Amino acid sequence: MELSQKAMGISASPTLAIDSKYKEMKAEGIDVIGFGCGEPDFDTPQNIKDAAIKAIVDGQTKYTPASGTLALKKAICAKLLRDNGLTYTPDCIVVSNGAKHALLNAFNAVINPGDEVIVPAPYWVSYTEMIKMADGTPVIIQTKEEDKFKITAKELEDAITPKTKAIVLNSPSNPTGMVYSKEELKEIADVIVKHDLYVIADEIYEKLIYGDYKHYSIASFNEEIKKRTIIINGVSKSYAMTGWRIGFSAATPKITKVMANMQSHAASNPSSVSQVAALEAYQGDQSAVEEMRKKFEQRREFMVNRINSIKGVSCTMPDGAFYVMMNIKELIGKEIQGKVIKNSEDFCSLLLEKSLVALVPGSGFGAEGYVRWSYATSTENIKKGLDRLEQFLS
Repeated sequence: MELSQKAMGISASPTLAIDSKYKEMKAEGIDVIGFGCGEPDFDTPQNIKDAAIKAIVDGQTKYTPASGTLALKKAICAKLLRDNGLTYTPDCIVVSNGAKHALLNAFNAVINPGDEVIVPAPYWVSYTEMIKMADGTPVIIQTKEEDKFKITAKELEDAITPKTKAIVLNSPSNPTGMVYSKEELKEIADVIVKHDLYVIADEIYEKLIYGDYKHYSIASFNEEIKKRTIIINGVSKSYAMTGWRIGFSAATPKITKVMANMQSHAASNPSSVSQVAALEAYQGDQSAVEEMRKKFEQRREFMVNRINSIKGVSCTMPDGAFYVMMNIKELIGKEIQGKVIKNSEDFCSLLLEKSLVALVPGSGFGAEGYVRWSYATSTENIKKGLDRLEQFLS
């Protein structure tokens, strides 16, 4: 019996595979340090947990509307106006089972078989697979480290063909941590409007920005770009709520209706209790978000400075999120501890085997010659992991 060819063509998530291997080794009592999964090490703020507990006690454990409760949609609209200067109404919002679910809804809502979707690389591992799941064709544009891994308006325009339907834009970025400036976004927005494309704007890391950088939503420039934009966001990263699985999309009512219809058949509704928790996240005390951001910023400084002090590797300072892309091109073709390193997968495999440090190979992000570190872990773990890296290379 033959299985679906499309389904068999979808690759497993390398970040989740690395995290699964790390947790398996940890459970066996092995002293392994994991830098693979993009998950804040902080606990969910207490006020959010208290709201969820109260929801359970009060019996808010039934089905909700498929696209989310009206209360949470209104809170999301208020957040978009407050943080992004964007005016949306509840009929523009779909609350989903995490931002990943919202992305899958978005791709399925706009892609027809054979449509091309431009994806700048390095990219988050699931974009290309989701596009294929929606019967689209991912078109990869390779960015350069010297350009801080950002696509330019000209590079975007050069990649557009008659089949181009959309572009994915992730700022702050996973895996590079880069942030697009207001000027860069405006130029890209002009190209999108000129060619009448959609833009899937993944803004899940918007609260985690450092230095002088500021987050701008590409939808904020004018009505023409706004109506072509599907904003993706959620509570996972900013509020340390990865396991609660609440994300959302914001788009025109026409697009939103299509996404809501699909979700109603695929998932019924997001968790009722998690929606109450997300409501408190958006409406309650925001001080915990800033406390986490400051700690991430300190870890970022430490990790980048330490990596750049180790011979054979280097990295660029990220401006947001909690990732560092480490350049290992100098090590490709060299022998380390009896093995020739042919690519980033070889490097990560050997580092895990010999030094018990779990990283994600750049190949999964469309960035061979790099590996990704996450600094969503303690400074103690970061120091220990980098010490092991230096010993491994020496």
